Amino acid sequence: MPRMSGSNGMSNVRFDLHNALTAWQWSPFSIFIVAVVIALGCWYLSADWQLAARGRRWPGLRTMSFFGGLVAIDLAFQSPVSTFTGSYFEAHVVQHLLLMIVAPPLLAMGAPSTLLLQTASRKIKTRWLAVLRSRPFAVLTHPVTAWSLYFGLMFVFFLTPLINFAMQHMALMDAINIVFLIGGCVFWWPLVGADPIVHWKMSHGARMFSVLVGAAPETFLGVAILSLRDPIASMYSVQSTHAGGGLLWMSTEFATVIAFVPIFVQWMRSEERIAAREDARREAGHRPSSSSREAEAAQRWEAEWMARTGSVPSQAVEDG
Repeated sequence: MPRMSGSNGMSNVRFDLHNALTAWQWSPFSIFIVAVVIALGCWYLSADWQLAARGRRWPGLRTMSFFGGLVAIDLAFQSPVSTFTGSYFEAHVVQHLLLMIVAPPLLAMGAPSTLLLQTASRKIKTRWLAVLRSRPFAVLTHPVTAWSLYFGLMFVFFLTPLINFAMQHMALMDAINIVFLIGGCVFWWPLVGADPIVHWKMSHGARMFSVLVGAAPETFLGVAILSLRDPIASMYSVQSTHAGGGLLWMSTEFATVIAFVPIFVQWMRSEERIAAREDARREAGHRPSSSSREAEAAQRWEAEWMARTGSVPSQAVEDG
């Protein structure tokens, strides 16, 4: 189905069951997104199988989360959701939610960085670690940068004429959506991700507080859109604009509650691992000197890891 037609640069597609099932995008950009998604999925499975061949188990929940994130990206760019954005602001909001609230945390919980470091060649590991420790990456993942990309761009896009201009120039709209996705990843990765974070370490309490505080700007944005007297863009109606604003408002509240779950679970598991290591340390005091030295070495390794990454190492990392 063509993406652009008419004076407003978008094709007007009526919402019905047939279009909801068949109006998929097959533009060069959407095909490119599909290719990238498939490539990432193949890499992830291949890396998972490499660990299995070594007798090491990669958590299935991480695999499910990562592929859930990939599916969300494809739905945002290729499914009828993308097609309906030309006629219904509600669809535009759904696309926004998929790219910023659904896909990023799911990808983060898949721990792709950890999987890469456990399966890649030494050359690739060295290069990736150099990226993680680089100054540009530190700037990109700085809390101010993350909040600016995540919240600042949303306000500029939805509350200025930029949305109308972008929707009439789909190449620009596609680029903005990519930035939305990047902003979502930068924001959610240190909050719910299982990967070690080199810069800007946050305690679990700080993560939960950040999620709670972050709900306020999006709620305000939803209410602001709901209060508009004119359509947010020329291809949308006032009714569609208000429905989209209400959807953004309600989904933000729901997403905030859901986001607490993985952070709380990670917090509890972290406390359990710390307690288990403390028990092992005390037991090591009654063992032969060789075991005591091994326990002390393990404690030093753990301390160095926590100082470097700000997180308690999982068993999978320790085995690596």
